[in-house]
Amino acid sequence: MKAKEIRELSTEEIQERIREEEDQLSQLKFQHAIAELPNPMVLRQKRRDLARLTTIFKEKETATD
Repeated sequence: MKAKEIRELSTEEIQERIREEEDQLSQLKFQHAIAELPNPMVLRQKRRDLARLTTIFKEKETATD
């Protein structure tokens, strides 16, 4: 997900996406610990998406305050 797309979302939608990404990331980490993932680069992409979401969420929070 691109930063431009994230900025178009509302804060509630961003919070929901953060929760979804965290859940997916924890599931992928668990799968990776048990067995090899077909594409381990997915972990990196999920971490980066989560970082983008939290960064933009914090930007929006400080802008409204």
